[in-house]
Amino acid sequence: MDFEFNLLHTVLLFGTGICAGFINTVAAGGSLLALPMLIFLTSDPTLANGTNRIAIFFQNLSAIMGFRRKGVSDFQYGILLAIPAAIGAWIGAKVAIGTDAALFQFILAAVMLIMLGLTLLNPTSRLKDRIESSGTGAKVIAMVIFFFIGIYGGFIQAGVGLLVITALRLLTGIDLVRTNAIKVFVIFCYTIVALGTFIINKQVSWTLGVTLAMGNATGAWIGSHWAVEKGDKWIKVVLVVTVLVFAANLALEPFNLDIKSLLGLG
Repeated sequence: MDFEFNLLHTVLLFGTGICAGFINTVAAGGSLLALPMLIFLTSDPTLANGTNRIAIFFQNLSAIMGFRRKGVSDFQYGILLAIPAAIGAWIGAKVAIGTDAALFQFILAAVMLIMLGLTLLNPTSRLKDRIESSGTGAKVIAMVIFFFIGIYGGFIQAGVGLLVITALRLLTGIDLVRTNAIKVFVIFCYTIVALGTFIINKQVSWTLGVTLAMGNATGAWIGSHWAVEKGDKWIKVVLVVTVLVFAANLALEPFNLDIKSLLGLG
């Protein structure tokens, strides 16, 4: 399925991709902007949900290559977690495709607010003193948890990176560098399954997805050359305001009170 959109839509989506890529690079929570914007433009939550996976795929592929160039990777443990996550992602994607559009928007609005709170609180910052545990029991528990993370990721995706980091830090105490390397590998693997599921069900717009992916790549490049200390406070302000606006729009649209119509973009 493909969605015809005009120049204004292109600018909005590419700009959102830049912001999402930048935020994902210097902080977290970029998908909290990308998915709602796709819904904002297409008025089709399922199509938007599937299309968002194109940008996620390329973003994490790029991140994996970046970590490998720096000599940071743990593919053995990553594969161990990616397998149950991929199975879960298939289930989550199937559920998302079968979910009523209005219900999905309400769920997404609630999830956005929850994930925004977690992103701002940054619980992973309190886990620095964890001692690494590599026992069999910890690995089995991690596999079970990543199955459910995969279901969530396949269903919505937004904020899943924070869940992965928190789970890895609590269960294993792996340092944050290795944690992020494992995170992008697991998300990349299960995104292949989720994206394939949406493609099979014709719930992907390649035009929108590639535009968003190009914006993400641009934003990631800009973010990698930006001093985090200078931009962190402003990023949080922009993220809070934008997420609140989108969450309100998603919640109110079923009542014909959507912001898109008020702005004359409908």
